[in-house]
Amino acid sequence: MSEHNKTLNSLVAKTWGSKLSRRQFTKLGAISLSMMAAPNLALAQAKPELRVGLQLYTLREMMAVSVPAVLKLVAAVGYRELEFAGYFGHSPKTIRKIMEGEGLSAPSVHIPLDTFRKEGINKIIETAQEVGHKYVVIPYLTEEQRGTTIDVYKRLAEECNTWGEACRNQGLVLAYHNHDFEFMTTGGVEPYDVLLNDVEAQNMAMELDLYWAVKAGKDPLAYFAKYPGRFKLWHVKDMDKAGHFADVGTGTINFDAIFAKSKQAGVAHRFVERDKTDDKLKTIQQGYKAVYSLMAKA
Repeated sequence: MSEHNKTLNSLVAKTWGSKLSRRQFTKLGAISLSMMAAPNLALAQAKPELRVGLQLYTLREMMAVSVPAVLKLVAAVGYRELEFAGYFGHSPKTIRKIMEGEGLSAPSVHIPLDTFRKEGINKIIETAQEVGHKYVVIPYLTEEQRGTTIDVYKRLAEECNTWGEACRNQGLVLAYHNHDFEFMTTGGVEPYDVLLNDVEAQNMAMELDLYWAVKAGKDPLAYFAKYPGRFKLWHVKDMDKAGHFADVGTGTINFDAIFAKSKQAGVAHRFVERDKTDDKLKTIQQGYKAVYSLMAKA
């Protein structure tokens, strides 16, 4: 067994050993990386311009065990783009080296709001440039950060204008990633509308999480039509009939219609994500195949 496959098997064991049956674990551990990835690699090689991305939050438990092994796995599945959600103790220089060794790039990174406020935008820009990111994304607001009034979002919009201008001056793009709470009316206004309208388009792009938008009862196509070109990043995750997470292409969201409006949306990068999954390998394989197919048709 190669050193890499030993690392992969160890990674699987540490991450899922207690969650799989003995039979499942034995079967999973016996599969070589090349055999597992072959179908998707064939797709990737057929049209290399279709660069499917993965939000690494999907594999966060694995990342905590071994970043190099996870990036090797992700590349073998066929992914060519990444969105980071933490570097797990590795320096920006090391992260970039690992990625380049696997033929990967990371156009985007999630950075907590507290980091923007405490470390400052200049440090964020410096780190992003070291790794090679183009987009720095505010991923989530805690309940405390959301507050109870729309003024919270108005103040955030002011901050985003400042941070976004600083990013733009250095060749980067600030972006904002939604959940469902941004679509809940507060003081007669939806917070998402505040962020779209009060932050100048040139200062902030939107990373539309398709699952959470649909979960909130919103139609992504309506946003594309009203704010063309603003949605540079997408999180592609699916929803089952009960409203829970599903692997991309196995649920109820009409991705064909959404991907058909890619040009109007202005999307540049699409990242497969699933917040919770019991079968991470299956999730990222299915996600790759589904998004590759959707991009090929769009």
